[in-house]
Amino acid sequence: MAYLDNKRICITGGAGFLGQNIQQKLRDRGVKQENIFVPLIEDYDLTSEADVIRMYKDANPQVVIHLAAEVGGIGANREHPGRFFFANMAMGMHLIEQGRIHGLDKFVHTGTVCAYPKFTPVPFKETELWNGYPEETNAPYGVAKKALFVMLDGYKREYGLDSVVVVPVNLYGPNDNFNPQSSHVIPALIRKCVEARDAGDASISCWGTGTASREFLYVEDAADGIVTATEKLDTPDPINLGTNMEITIKDLVELIAKLCKFTGKIEWDPTQPDGQPRRCLDTSKAKQAMGWQAKVGFEEGLRKTIEWFEQQDEVREVVYG
Repeated sequence: MAYLDNKRICITGGAGFLGQNIQQKLRDRGVKQENIFVPLIEDYDLTSEADVIRMYKDANPQVVIHLAAEVGGIGANREHPGRFFFANMAMGMHLIEQGRIHGLDKFVHTGTVCAYPKFTPVPFKETELWNGYPEETNAPYGVAKKALFVMLDGYKREYGLDSVVVVPVNLYGPNDNFNPQSSHVIPALIRKCVEARDAGDASISCWGTGTASREFLYVEDAADGIVTATEKLDTPDPINLGTNMEITIKDLVELIAKLCKFTGKIEWDPTQPDGQPRRCLDTSKAKQAMGWQAKVGFEEGLRKTIEWFEQQDEVREVVYG
């Protein structure tokens, strides 16, 4: 009998980009839709202890997959460092404590690559998580998420609460957030290139120098990794989810421009921050511990994401409106 059979599962953030894909992966594994509970932000403020208590009462879950987060790109992190720390810390703290009180079987926490120290040796190994301070622009978010790793470790040792900690690298894919005020780098660049192409602009401007590197994971692969971890793991030892493929922002912009058929000039604004100098994960632990590895190639994933965006009139209204 599979671990998830007949389990009542609550997915915080389950209506979002990653959450929709996790719901589908659960259904693919035979989980009935009536056993999946998604607390909507209009109904539950998960930074509120009272709302979290009410959510546990309403959902009566056996497993919580915690995806909900307040997050954004470099600009959003610079504008809201206090809110990002409070919201992410409060959500996790209340959900874990009330889960313990509720008698939860397992808590699955989705961490962030932003938790890694600024100058982590590449590729990032899970053992390096505590060997320095995160990159400054996203440190409040990263530290809040990482503090919950410690909370889950303490709760496992003191209360016996089974838990899982996954650390996915930057995600992308169809249904991503393309809002220019809060999007991450790939949807922001797709939006920028499509907008410039359609307007006939001669150039686009990008933040930083283009020398920083990143790694990206297609959202369906991330969802599969998180569900697999839920099925197979029960201790909060952080486990990376990624592709082990590093690309500079300069190369990324050029690739997205090519795929979007934008032929203008790419200009760089070095007065804006690059963010963390390099990001690339060592994913060997995920393969060893649970037999998981990413399947979707990067250019294939980008093509699918661009194709989806081009077909979404209501999403593109956000771009141009």
